[in-house]
Amino acid sequence: MERFEALFGPKPVIAMVHLRALPGTPLYEGDLEGIVEAARRDLLALQEAGVDAVMFGNENDRPYQLRVDPASTATMAYVIGRLRGEIRVPFGVDVLWDPLATMALAAATGAAFAREIFTGVYGSDMGLWQGRAGEALRYRRLLGREDLFLLYNVSAEFASPLDARTLPERARSAVFSSLADAILVSGPMTGEGVALEHLRAVKEALPGVPVLANTGVRHETVAEILGVADGVIVGTALKRDGVTWNEVDPERAQAFMDRVREARGR
Repeated sequence: MERFEALFGPKPVIAMVHLRALPGTPLYEGDLEGIVEAARRDLLALQEAGVDAVMFGNENDRPYQLRVDPASTATMAYVIGRLRGEIRVPFGVDVLWDPLATMALAAATGAAFAREIFTGVYGSDMGLWQGRAGEALRYRRLLGREDLFLLYNVSAEFASPLDARTLPERARSAVFSSLADAILVSGPMTGEGVALEHLRAVKEALPGVPVLANTGVRHETVAEILGVADGVIVGTALKRDGVTWNEVDPERAQAFMDRVREARGR
């Protein structure tokens, strides 16, 4: 917990910079400069609102892959490199849904943290989904990034676990056997809320480990969630009209952070 708070501060808000669809993906619109400028606008709006950290992700690269084409990772590195001088808060990366590509991107950009599905076996939209923590952490060491703080999502979106163990049991195992730095608890899809009882159960199982809500945190729920979780990751709630694929709405982002500051002061 000490390392977590040294990086993010207490009860942090990690806000998503969702990149537009990248080259080689079905929804790519052929405008690389547009990807950079859209990411820049979102980044500046989030920082102005006062978020504690940002995370760059390729949420628009639908349908998702479990082993990502190198063009996606390379383009994400290019975009982050273009914005690097304007990032004023700790930043992280997530290349959906490929842990090794995520490690490579973190090494290339100097990211402070990374998020992925590192453990477990799931039946998913992408087929059979198997965690690759052993490969990913060995690759992290090979890249000289043992300092990279890793957020393990143990309740994958768009998927159901094939593991019969409970969510708290899987979370404890991810920390013990797969060296998770923090645990993320998600709803069933991007933008859909986390069950508060799931968050509470995982936190009770891991009182000394950071546990964060990973999806669906909204203005009206953030105070209650921060009463249980050690932090939140938020994307959709800060977008125009609350739609995942829209740009960040500065007023929504500011209103969200106002509620967070109020909750922290209680």
